[in-house]
Amino acid sequence: MSIFNGKRLTDETFKLDVERMRAGWYSDKYFENIGHMLDTLSEQGYTYRGHRSRLDEELANSIAVGDMIAETQWFTRRQPFALVAGVDKALAMVRHCAGHFDASGKFVEAWDQMEVEAVHDGVLVHYDGNPRRVKPVMKVRGCYRRFAMLETPTLGILSRASRIATNVYNTLVATRGKPVLFFPARFDVHEVQAADGYAYDIAVHRYNMDYGEHVTSFVSTDAQGDWWGGAGGGTVPHAIIACFIGDTPEAMLAFAATQPPTVPRIALVDFNNDSIGESLAVMKAMFERFRQLKESGQDDEAEHYRLFGVRLDTSGAMRDEALAPLGDPQLDLGVNPRLVVAVRGALDRAWESWDVGDKWRAEAEAYCKAVKIVVSGGFNDEKIRRFERLGVPADMYGVGSWLMSNDRRTNTDFTADVVRIKVGGEWHDMAKVGRAPGENPDLEVVR
Repeated sequence: MSIFNGKRLTDETFKLDVERMRAGWYSDKYFENIGHMLDTLSEQGYTYRGHRSRLDEELANSIAVGDMIAETQWFTRRQPFALVAGVDKALAMVRHCAGHFDASGKFVEAWDQMEVEAVHDGVLVHYDGNPRRVKPVMKVRGCYRRFAMLETPTLGILSRASRIATNVYNTLVATRGKPVLFFPARFDVHEVQAADGYAYDIAVHRYNMDYGEHVTSFVSTDAQGDWWGGAGGGTVPHAIIACFIGDTPEAMLAFAATQPPTVPRIALVDFNNDSIGESLAVMKAMFERFRQLKESGQDDEAEHYRLFGVRLDTSGAMRDEALAPLGDPQLDLGVNPRLVVAVRGALDRAWESWDVGDKWRAEAEAYCKAVKIVVSGGFNDEKIRRFERLGVPADMYGVGSWLMSNDRRTNTDFTADVVRIKVGGEWHDMAKVGRAPGENPDLEVVR
């Protein structure tokens, strides 16, 4: 699976569409074309006939191009580093889909005729900007035509999973160890959820290892936890508040009554654009029910009404009512530092106005101060760094589409190059100009 347990995932986890992948269904057409070309040249017994080879002409003219033994390396050039994920799925593609169809139409796997090296998921690969000094995450040596068509799908999983893992890792660094709720499922097709959730979990593990933290993984769908054994969790959507006619406290009481205590009670408090008013109303209603059950000796049932947190999700085009009398309207749009500070202050002081008697005052104070603030809506690593730099009292960050970002700063595209060929029992460098065979001490032979 990763550097964190030393085990690799297999196709029992991925369930590849092996038949169509072997047939080139998922490959760029030019790889299918050259595969067919090399097969034909091999059948014809063709040997190199040109005059512009990089090798000695006598040696070159003995080469059976169709049966070329090549070394291919997979690498990324994201600076200053990429957190690698997706290696095991790429290896499963090579394991089950490298090979050829014999005369009877039966597929013959080529894994036993190849030498394969790969890093484990979770490795950091650094890059200084020099394309001649890349650090490969995977190398395959073997008859090139047997695995040529797999370049497209292997690059695809490495690029996407590593991009998401790196984006999540950088976001966790920005939060200084506060949890990041993984909310991008709604921004892409459902087929990618398992790989995306796995990449997110790899990033959480790597961050914990590097920074000595114990951040927990929070995914929003069960599919996102499929590869690593996680399960989806979440708060409540705006839709349920609409179903309760805009009554957030009543919606949360019903939610608390119908969900097991293991589901965190996090109230979404921006539905009526009054984050302070909604937070206070929900917290008071939940505490009242909590106290009543405690007083009647129903301690287990009371735990259903322990409010874990409130989530601020104000639209970037809106200004919360709590900030209407203050400051510049353009600076107060969406979920902003001033709003979070105001909500935190209101939560911490709410118990002072509650008529709970001396017996319950200490517990009421503790209940209020334990309620966490989750912020979401347009967050990326830069906005989070600003919040943390200002000391904004947010406890958790919900981040969505930015974790899939693929712009100039976050691009993590992978490339596969043939960098060496084997002729006469010896390896010869054969990378395109500007590239070179790379080394990576994290590479391990894959049995």
